[in-house]
Amino acid sequence: MNPTTAAPTTLIELEPRRGWVVVWACFTALAVIFGVSYSFAAFFESFAGEFHASRAQVSLVFGFSGLLYFVLGAFAGMLADRFGPQRVTSAGMLCIAAALLLGGAATSMVQVTLAWGVGLGVGVALVYTPAIGCVQPWFTRRRGLAAGIASAGIGAGTLVVPLAAAAAIAQWQWRGAMVALAAGVAVAGLASTLQLRRAPAAMRPAGGEVPGTPLGSALRSRRFLWLYLMCLLGAPAMFVPFAHLSASARDIGVGEAQAVGLVGLIGIGSLAGRLAIGALADRIGRGPTLVVVMASLGASMGLWLLARDYATFAIFALWMGLSYGGSVSLMPALCMDFFGARAVSSIIGTLYTGAALGNLVGPWATGRLFDATGGYAAAVAAIGLLALASSVAAWQAVRHR
Repeated sequence: MNPTTAAPTTLIELEPRRGWVVVWACFTALAVIFGVSYSFAAFFESFAGEFHASRAQVSLVFGFSGLLYFVLGAFAGMLADRFGPQRVTSAGMLCIAAALLLGGAATSMVQVTLAWGVGLGVGVALVYTPAIGCVQPWFTRRRGLAAGIASAGIGAGTLVVPLAAAAAIAQWQWRGAMVALAAGVAVAGLASTLQLRRAPAAMRPAGGEVPGTPLGSALRSRRFLWLYLMCLLGAPAMFVPFAHLSASARDIGVGEAQAVGLVGLIGIGSLAGRLAIGALADRIGRGPTLVVVMASLGASMGLWLLARDYATFAIFALWMGLSYGGSVSLMPALCMDFFGARAVSSIIGTLYTGAALGNLVGPWATGRLFDATGGYAAAVAAIGLLALASSVAAWQAVRHR
């Protein structure tokens, strides 16, 4: 049978069984860490009301957390390349659980920022890059599918955890909800990270080196520089909706549950994008597919500009999530395609630092523009144009030899 035409039920047989255990462990780990991170939307109003903070001040907590986990992801990748993903990611899960417990006891926005912004940011950094980098060397033929399934955990977590957090807040107030999240992280998170194992292809042979491009050479390549610019320009479109979409919907009268549920719809779109686009890219080319999804991400912002009812917000959330999920699932697989296994976790982590500035400045600047103008139009238009520019950078990275 031609492997490229195999039925879906036989795809897993084409790759090592242990690799698929790692895929689903990574799926669970990413669902936990990003489900917690994006549940920020459920806590947004609680933080603002409890500490009398502006939207810009509250948004800065989310942005600072993202800045740390993207910047520190490069160092986490280096640690995983040296000590193995299991130890590094398990330490990250414990850090997240501790940060949530400290956040639940906070008495000021400064303490919330230190707990959620710093503690959770460091914890996510220690899990994200080592976990997703661990998957790539296990696969060759179905690398896009494997990366898509693993990164789909982000979409699943985004769908489930913010809604669970909102329900917990209604039941136990926001402080009790953070304690409940900490318990979930300690149980489900550690159970998943203990299953992450380094692939044989990523292990150094006796007297030799792991095949692939050294970190320094990769970072100096024109291809990496274009990928880095793509991440830098596309980051605001990826992360501003997580911080501000629910608030934008509340402003037009959408109810609290539906407004928070928009983050869940982003998760549904992201889940579909990671699975469908990852598998499709294995057939039509992972590079060209990345260019298309980045352009789609920018175009989706036009729908947010036009949103005047819940239905339009919901369609935007699904479209944006589909594009976002597809792009995030493809980048680790492309790093393995372009640079090999030798320093793949470090390369992925360094690449993600390109998203750090957009993740920090984007939500904060959007909040500042809202406070100044009373609306989101100017910020949404700007991040849409930046995302379209990022698709040009992606095209340059793919075409470069």
